[in-house]
Amino acid sequence: MQDLLNNPAVQSSVAPFLAGLLVAGLLFPLRLGGLAAAAGFFTTVYLVGDFTLESLDSKRRLVLVAMAAPVFGVIADLAFKPTRASGPVLGAVFAAAGGWVFLNLLKQKSGVDLALHGAGFAAFVIWTVSFSVALHADTLRAGAAGLGLGLGAGVGAVLGASALLGQYGMGLGAGCGAFLLLNMIFGPRIVPGTTLTLTAGVAASLVAVGAVLTGQMPWYALLALALVPVLVRLPLPKDAPWMQAIVAALYAASAAVAAWVLAWLASRGSPG
Repeated sequence: MQDLLNNPAVQSSVAPFLAGLLVAGLLFPLRLGGLAAAAGFFTTVYLVGDFTLESLDSKRRLVLVAMAAPVFGVIADLAFKPTRASGPVLGAVFAAAGGWVFLNLLKQKSGVDLALHGAGFAAFVIWTVSFSVALHADTLRAGAAGLGLGLGAGVGAVLGASALLGQYGMGLGAGCGAFLLLNMIFGPRIVPGTTLTLTAGVAASLVAVGAVLTGQMPWYALLALALVPVLVRLPLPKDAPWMQAIVAALYAASAAVAAWVLAWLASRGSPG
């Protein structure tokens, strides 16, 4: 059994998917089915076993900030009514937290390069979180966006030689995929809420930024990834929920695959 749990494919796909199914299925009566995203992400973190509070490097700081996202999400869902300002405000908060996550890496840059990287990454986090959180009441689109963001950032990180971050991203995507699957089967009855959309937006954007700073994922792959929560807003067919979910997932996949291709080309030294 231990050998099975040590398998990277199990750690970043099967186990987080099953965790997401379990959490979404058990907690949706409490309006907390959106914790499926966090369940997938943290199952992978646990199984990989690389997390410790000692020697807080950027990857461990990323996990700490990602832990805060579902907490903020649950509070927002249970205690507040989300407004149009919720996404941008939360995006700005977590962009600032991202500055702490990657502080040591950004300090290696200077002058204009530091300003461009800092501003660009902050804008990416704010954009991704804002557009993701805005989907909090749209079950199928939110699930598809979380799936696309997680797999887009995760596979892109792996292609950019950031294997650990890649596993984190794929675990997030697997948890969101489980959430989407349940809603495909039983109809869109499990509300994602800010819990899922904030977790997906924060964790995926930080994984992607980390892959740029620590690996070979090019910065312009972030532009493709940022389209995921935008493209899922395209019209869906007036068919059964399972068909709508598939179409929404294909919208998200188109941007995620574009990010993969850009990361793959960059890893082989192709001109960007």
